[in-house]
Amino acid sequence: MEFKKMRRRDKELPPEVAKKILRYGSFGVLSTADAKGIPYGVPVNYVYVDNVIYIHSATVGHKLQNIASNSDVSFCVVQRAEVIPEKFSTDYRSAIAFGRAIIVQDSQEKVDSLKKLVAKYSADFLSEGAEEIDASLDVTAVIRIDILHLTGKGSGED
Repeated sequence: MEFKKMRRRDKELPPEVAKKILRYGSFGVLSTADAKGIPYGVPVNYVYVDNVIYIHSATVGHKLQNIASNSDVSFCVVQRAEVIPEKFSTDYRSAIAFGRAIIVQDSQEKVDSLKKLVAKYSADFLSEGAEEIDASLDVTAVIRIDILHLTGKGSGED
């Protein structure tokens, strides 16, 4: 897979900054396309670990159908976005990951990734989260995005 270079090189962020945006973002938008190329984007909770993004999902639905027929995805996280009206500009930082999505089949990887999601979003409720994972494991899918290319872009104050 070949990736285009960013047109506005002056706005390009270093890879370590893009990774930091992924690590600390509160949500991301998963973009998929079905077998006919019809796009679909959906905001999701996620966790970023070791160049991989994990997302939880129901076991059926639009995104899973798309991934089954086309595993190429992109994932966008916007760290901040503040419109500066008087400058006709926006102060922003974002990261876009391009990768391949798979539905995790390994039960240990599935549990581990769900625990990482709980740690990110519900750190004060780890034991309750573990119980929830056990109770809902059979009706929960985990999507893993193996990142092939990552870009960061920003404008404004750091």
